Amino acid sequence: MGSGPESPLSERETQSVRTVLQRVRRASVRVRGEVVGEIESGLLALVGIAADDGAGQVRATAQKIRGLRIFEDQQGRMNLDVVQAGGAVLVVSQFTLVADVTGGRRPSFSSAAPAERASELMLALATELRDLGVPVAEGRFGASMEVELINDGPVTFVLETADLTDC
Repeated sequence: MGSGPESPLSERETQSVRTVLQRVRRASVRVRGEVVGEIESGLLALVGIAADDGAGQVRATAQKIRGLRIFEDQQGRMNLDVVQAGGAVLVVSQFTLVADVTGGRRPSFSSAAPAERASELMLALATELRDLGVPVAEGRFGASMEVELINDGPVTFVLETADLTDC
């Protein structure tokens, strides 16, 4: 991916990709009754892209998802990452994760990335994960999706790239 001014992975960034990461026994996404993405054991990543997100956040998010040791080893300890556990990642865009709910009763989505940029960055996240050796399935950007999952644990984490270190 390039880093020129028109690239979806340009280095202009001040916010953070927000991800809800759930360990799952299986997960799928349907659009109008058709399965568009599904995985067996692995991670469901619900991802919100903010207006100023860019390459650094996408890379850090992919590296953190790939490297988190949140699957059980033979001793029952969370010690394996998704690839070591033989899992995959289902990436689903969820712009509501970047909503501001601090004022009033109606969420504000003004900090969400415009659809075209968010779509490019979601694709870039899936590509980064694949480049890191992770099997990836995807939802359909901008569609009304039905997400079905069976939690494993349940084990759920909230990632914000502004807070990520040691990726």
